[in-house]
Amino acid sequence: MAKGHRGKGILDLFARGRGTCPVCGASGIKLLYEQEADGQKVKVCKPCRAAIKHGKKSIPSQPAAVAE
Repeated sequence: MAKGHRGKGILDLFARGRGTCPVCGASGIKLLYEQEADGQKVKVCKPCRAAIKHGKKSIPSQPAAVAE
């Protein structure tokens, strides 16, 4: 399998898809996964997406400023 095009889809995203996760507060992390929160879609990091899926974390009602 060729590895030359991995990650090509995030190159056109703002800041290469990186920002601060509204759930865990980690900065400089890839925010590629959309989650529903109070009728709005919020982008979260991969570990938080898994934790939300398994019921271990929840999305805050007022997310912090998220880079989109």
